Amino acid sequence: MKGVFFSICLIFGACTSYSQNQTGKASFYSDKYDGHLTASGEKYKHSKLTAAHKFLPFGTRVRVTNVANNQSVDVVVNDRGPYVDGRIIDLSKSAAEKLGFINQGLAEVKIEVLDAGDGKSGMEIKPIDRVSVDEKEFYDFDVNKVQPKGFGAQLGTYQELANLFRITSSLKNTYKKKSVVQVKVVSGVKYYSLILGPFPSQAKAESFVR
Repeated sequence: MKGVFFSICLIFGACTSYSQNQTGKASFYSDKYDGHLTASGEKYKHSKLTAAHKFLPFGTRVRVTNVANNQSVDVVVNDRGPYVDGRIIDLSKSAAEKLGFINQGLAEVKIEVLDAGDGKSGMEIKPIDRVSVDEKEFYDFDVNKVQPKGFGAQLGTYQELANLFRITSSLKNTYKKKSVVQVKVVSGVKYYSLILGPFPSQAKAESFVR
């Protein structure tokens, strides 16, 4: 399925990766953004192999493959976006050049996570004088601590709760399955994994993912 990362896991236990691929359209930054600050605080540079993704943690290293010519490039997520329906990643211009779609503007790509980021950009945090809020979102939900059993389909792991809420809201009526959130701390960083289920067996969970 486009736009969603899936894995199979035993809900009451450790998760094992089943799929770390995402497919969809890729675009690239226009020239006017060179030197602008990204969401991570780093300056965008055409010459660097970086990318914007809607929910992958900053610092995540992904391999992007152009489906049309099978050319690949490894990039690091340091920004948020793209905010256009149907697009899953926005690449730096140099990354797009390596994939060979500068003239086309868009390309059908496959994304593979190589190294999960810790959400940190590695840049010095600088205070800003004024913050503008562009989005006003409200979510109604009940929270209960549970001990689920069986197998589940893990849709993704997030650091930003807003992304988790958006995905949960959009999938609530799509799959007609109960969703649970697993909170885990990796190297001192807290992550939230969204899991659909339960399924009576791993085979049933894998069938759902397919």
